[in-house]
Amino acid sequence: SATLPSPTTGLSLKAITLGRGTQNYTCAANSTGPPVATGAKADLLDATPLLPLFPSSESQAILNLLPEYLVSFDFATIENSTIPILGRHIFDAAGVPTFDLGSVGLLKAKKIANIAAPATACKGTNGKGNGAVDWLALTEAPGSVTLKEVYRVETAGGKAPKTCRGGAAHHIEIQYAAQYWFFA
Repeated sequence: SATLPSPTTGLSLKAITLGRGTQNYTCAANSTGPPVATGAKADLLDATPLLPLFPSSESQAILNLLPEYLVSFDFATIENSTIPILGRHIFDAAGVPTFDLGSVGLLKAKKIANIAAPATACKGTNGKGNGAVDWLALTEAPGSVTLKEVYRVETAGGKAPKTCRGGAAHHIEIQYAAQYWFFA
């Protein structure tokens, strides 16, 4: 099976987050072709406080299950929880993936690799949807501060429908969750 490249030698792990948000797409008027990706928006929840709660021999396996559950939580539940929001993920006005982790750093990113999510990945909210978005390796672009690379893995949901519905132009937001591993 395909794998993402390893982090660049010399970098160290700075944060593990759980992203919860939407992958965004548009359909042109009367289009029946595939939707066009226009970016994403997500809260980045700090997973670090959770890690000591897991048995050490099972911590990675438990962490890997969380996006499947998180994709079905509504935003109000998350924002009113005690899990700290470490940052936000958006696409800026120029279409650059941007991860703002406050004092941890800022990553303006460009893709260096992607692989399809496993066929067994959660398809979306309540296990229903079009599938999980690809796993990604991203590296720094101009404007980054401190952070150098991020990996999006263990995705749940976020994949667009195969075709647009025709009719008026429209925007599609697909719920997703994922792990994000940040390196500097």
